[in-house]
Amino acid sequence: MSHITVQQLKELRQRTGAGMLDCRQALEQAEGNIEQAIEHLRKQAAVEAAKRAARLTGEGQIGSYIHHDAKVGALVEVNCETDFVARTDDFRSLVRYVAEQVAATPADTLETEASLLEQPWIRDPSRTIGDLVNETSARVGENVRVRRFTRFRVRDV
Repeated sequence: MSHITVQQLKELRQRTGAGMLDCRQALEQAEGNIEQAIEHLRKQAAVEAAKRAARLTGEGQIGSYIHHDAKVGALVEVNCETDFVARTDDFRSLVRYVAEQVAATPADTLETEASLLEQPWIRDPSRTIGDLVNETSARVGENVRVRRFTRFRVRDV
């Protein structure tokens, strides 16, 4: 087993937002390889999110995004279990990222929640929107779900 450095822990935490213990365990399992540790944390987040999937998501936020040209926009509803989590910066960031993604994605490719979750994230194409949702769920300890979304565009006349 390789020695895990403080710098490795710090980098993994900055890149994933995962807890210190989870980062240490992921790095130990990946023998110090940060990319493998990130992949391990993503898989772990997906497993944890699946366990929470049956829990009710009666709270959340509606978020919006208007593109800088004011011709494309999006509205999204992202839900969680408690109003406490819905007010956190982490959850609000997720809502903003999902709204940006919906606005940036052609409408014909966004028919269902599943199709949105499979989309590569516009800010980091190595991750999907589903990865973001799962990672947020793992960090906040609640079921998090993208419930509804719509994209709109001003027609050129």
